[in-house]
Amino acid sequence: MMFFYVGVAGAMGAIARYVIGYIFFSQSVFPFATLCVNLIGCFALAFITSRSMFSEQLKVAVGTGFLGSFTTFSAFSVETVRLFHDGNTILAFVYIGVSVVGGSLMSNIGWKKEVSR
Repeated sequence: MMFFYVGVAGAMGAIARYVIGYIFFSQSVFPFATLCVNLIGCFALAFITSRSMFSEQLKVAVGTGFLGSFTTFSAFSVETVRLFHDGNTILAFVYIGVSVVGGSLMSNIGWKKEVSR
């Protein structure tokens, strides 16, 4: 049954990824859509996996299924190469920097912080 949940969540994540790119960022030279979904995905995955209130089944379905298809390292890589190829070297480095630093920051924000007493 878990395969079904991962598959359904994966389909929903892929559709959400496409819709965000199509509606909000379809005419941009800079790959804002991939950057946005990857930053959102970093936060969401850290948030879900660091909390015990979510069942392991939900973590797998959402983490592997939805977020696995919603975020995309391959698109990030190809878009970076395309920026370099098109002569947008500064934008390529900005994209790399914001993706890596921003993704780490979003994961840190999403990660459960323990309250010290």
